[in-house]
Amino acid sequence: MRKGCYVSNQSISGPTFTTECKAVTLERALYGAGIGLIHQDGELAIRYAENLPEHFDVSAGLIGMDDRALFGEDDGRRLVAVKAAVLKSGEPTTTEIEWKTPEGLKIYELKLQQTRDGERLGVLSIISDVTDSRHRERVLKSLLRELSHRSKNLLAIIQGIAMQTARHTISLDYFLVKFRGRLQSLSNSQDLVTDSSWRGAYLFELAEKQFAPYWPDRARPLRVQGVNAHLTPNAAVHLGLALHELIVNSATHGAIAAGSTTISIDCRKLTYEGHDAIEVVWTELTAGGRQNSDFDDKSFGRAVLERVVPSSVNGRSAFTLEPHRIEYRLTIPDTEFELIGQAF
Repeated sequence: MRKGCYVSNQSISGPTFTTECKAVTLERALYGAGIGLIHQDGELAIRYAENLPEHFDVSAGLIGMDDRALFGEDDGRRLVAVKAAVLKSGEPTTTEIEWKTPEGLKIYELKLQQTRDGERLGVLSIISDVTDSRHRERVLKSLLRELSHRSKNLLAIIQGIAMQTARHTISLDYFLVKFRGRLQSLSNSQDLVTDSSWRGAYLFELAEKQFAPYWPDRARPLRVQGVNAHLTPNAAVHLGLALHELIVNSATHGAIAAGSTTISIDCRKLTYEGHDAIEVVWTELTAGGRQNSDFDDKSFGRAVLERVVPSSVNGRSAFTLEPHRIEYRLTIPDTEFELIGQAF
């Protein structure tokens, strides 16, 4: 501090700072907070400037100049107009300018207010760097838009599930059982997507999550083999629905119902329409040639496997239903997955 300036240890009612001490303290506070000041007279000529951002060129001197000398022609003209309005109305206002720097684009906020010294009017500009906060706001808005988009997609899926389940239902109890199961499947897939910050889910983990409520033999793990592709959120949700239909049918009529674990899931690399793709293959061996299934030609489960899921991932599917065997093949193009740490 300047000579003769001190900080009192006494309470607020004790000795006060001298005027000089107050000026020094306020100056240090401005520098510490990164706040700049510009004061202009009634003609909007600059009369005082303090602690301006280092990116502004003040080497030629600013006293007597207007905003165009500091901010450039375009921003300068706009600021002159805004400050003239503040001078006339006396109402404070806030505006922003963007400034290109070697470190990237900077955003500065200018809080403008009228000053009065007797009959003389002026404008005080309080300048602060808001680049980081504006960046956070933009990221947040982007995330909220993405969340809104994904929420609408989920609601559309739920609406479709409800309508199709109702269309193929035979009683209210049947509807509730089927609808709740499909919603739980959707929730299980969505949990994985959310845990990954909306980046998607790994195929092996998705399969295990869908199987968990139904798998009969905890000591013998599900056979999931091949490529552990990382699926997009869209592919994860829809493949989860396909697996759910296959698993529930197996638990009701197929291998799981018979206490068998003769189910495998294999993920293979292939080429689809000239591009890299994967093929997810479900193979289930059904003991005793069981004829019953939830997959008649007009069932919702069949529609999910053959139409809804392949269409949603821009791929293709093939479904085979035989007395001793069920096979489902789903081809997923490379727009809906990536092989993290794995060569194609």
